[in-house]
Amino acid sequence: MSLTTIIEQAFGPAATSVQDNLIPCAVLGAVTARGERAVRWAGCAQIEPKREEASRETWFDLASLTKVIFTTTRVLKLVEAGRIGLDDTLTTVIPDLRQYDMNAAERRLTFRQCLAHQTHLPAVEPLYTYGQDPETLRAFILQRVWQSGPAVYSDINYMLLGIAIERITGKPLIDQPLPPGFSFQPDPNRCAATERCTWRGRVIRGEVHDENAFALGGAAGHAGLFGTIDAVLDYAFSLLDGSGLSGESLKAIKTRESDKRTVGWEGSYPGWHGGDACSSVTIGHTGFTGTGLWIDFDRGIAWSLLTNRVHPSRHRDTGIMALRRATGEQVTAFFDARPQS
Repeated sequence: MSLTTIIEQAFGPAATSVQDNLIPCAVLGAVTARGERAVRWAGCAQIEPKREEASRETWFDLASLTKVIFTTTRVLKLVEAGRIGLDDTLTTVIPDLRQYDMNAAERRLTFRQCLAHQTHLPAVEPLYTYGQDPETLRAFILQRVWQSGPAVYSDINYMLLGIAIERITGKPLIDQPLPPGFSFQPDPNRCAATERCTWRGRVIRGEVHDENAFALGGAAGHAGLFGTIDAVLDYAFSLLDGSGLSGESLKAIKTRESDKRTVGWEGSYPGWHGGDACSSVTIGHTGFTGTGLWIDFDRGIAWSLLTNRVHPSRHRDTGIMALRRATGEQVTAFFDARPQS
């Protein structure tokens, strides 16, 4: 069974979701460690204000896939280059972090802790309601006395990492170099639309859906990256074949820092978004707009499901969790069923 046939069959749940108007469009792609690739798509990149069909070349707001594809990878590359250590504190590059309280908990945070969401920081904060000046908001993030709590999946962790990357490289995130097929400033006419945003008063297309990332200038450590399915698969292949990260960095993204999390990624666990058929050495991540990427190192296959499930509104049940799980289970089941050479 060819990979093309596998993806055509595994696309069934997504095709049904599009047909039932649960999501406007879906693009499913997979790549193997040997370089085989297949992509299938259906639906509309935009249904409001006018309908436009999706294609293999449609650019998606990757939302929190920014955290792994861009931020985690860039931090690990800086570690590989000797610019920082994974267990260095953020203050080694952001000395003004909580600069009015030298005993503040934020000054003890390390890159590893932020990457693995093992901090006291809250999940999210509506920063965009405090203003839209990016530099003032960055200062606010650095000086705020954050409410302390148990370790949770936190956008704030990655906002801080984004600021650290800017400090180290001397470039705003929006101007950082990116591989082909990725951009923080895509052509809107090539993008899948996201939400009819009440705050911005328009259907969002080609600008980041996440309000905080928008207020921070369009790119932040937690969101802002756009990409095509082939760009996402190129990235996944670079991890499968070991060309994208060094041995120690690859080990870091596979090694658990907690029950469910590695450096940057989630590791598979019962009931997770990648489906229960994944091997124990599978990592994955999702994005709020309806995106996701999973890499099963044992099987040597990665798959990505890109949707614009928040178009035209996030305030409805699209069944995205069930769709992700069903897709992952179909991909792995059909992959396992084909003769192995």
